[in-house]
Amino acid sequence: MSTEPIPACDQVRRFIFEARPVRGHWVHLEQAWRELRAHASYPQSVSELLGETVAAAVLLAATLKFRGMLTLQLQGEGAVSLLVAQCTHDFRLRAVARFDAAAVAALESGAAAARFRGLTGVDGRLTVTIEAEERSLRYQGIVPLAAQGMASSLEAYFASSEQLPTRVVLAADERRAAGLLVQKLPGASEHATEEGIAAWEQAGHGVAALRPRALLGAAIEPLLLRSFPTQDLRLFRGSPVRFECRCSTGRVASVLRALGAAELYDILREQGAVTVTCEFCHRPYRFGSLEIEALLADQGAAEGATLH
Repeated sequence: MSTEPIPACDQVRRFIFEARPVRGHWVHLEQAWRELRAHASYPQSVSELLGETVAAAVLLAATLKFRGMLTLQLQGEGAVSLLVAQCTHDFRLRAVARFDAAAVAALESGAAAARFRGLTGVDGRLTVTIEAEERSLRYQGIVPLAAQGMASSLEAYFASSEQLPTRVVLAADERRAAGLLVQKLPGASEHATEEGIAAWEQAGHGVAALRPRALLGAAIEPLLLRSFPTQDLRLFRGSPVRFECRCSTGRVASVLRALGAAELYDILREQGAVTVTCEFCHRPYRFGSLEIEALLADQGAAEGATLH
């Protein structure tokens, strides 16, 4: 019987190389990953790409000091036309993918690298958007998707947008999604020492030797010891990660107001009600004629207050 520790689920944890300019983060999702997909059915290759992107969003959010929302968006001309994963500063997740089922089915038997390019397209791009609550700051960075996969694409983002050497491993299956990120500390290159350079080289070798699937079933402690056996590591307490959709009646009402009264009345005449279904959690929001009249009246009152 195996004595390998079971990984702690739905956590993100930070670690550092003691007295060396290297930090890292690890994430392992199980219940949050299942809940995220509970209202959608994805082919295996799309599900795995979605899981890797969700893990990437958590890892990227974990490297930042902000309050707000981080969005990873993959967009291209491949079988997956759009994939969006969102993670808040306190690790609340949601994600969705749009895809062509027939085009995805034609890719299922291909090699992993070719399948990724088929899913995302030759000219696909990764967009990282950070919306911080402080002073309503918004940052956006865009990089081409790397042919090798999502992990390489995230490394390219850090290299071009953050100028931080970074190594990433991502994996996902039907039950779990996981990721590992190691990174040079900001400013480390300006004060490089022989020990620091050696530590970063060893970190890169350890990540390169790690099989992505090994992330799914391994607890973090033995995983780090196997990957970085010569380093003195400090592992910090984990933060919980959970699925939570941000949709609400108020948010949907704001979207409907933007459509305008004429279009809303046309929908009411044709369908008897205006129904909006959240893409992320598939929750339906139904607005009858009385609700539409009320939200339009609220809009008119707000505009009147602004004019005066």
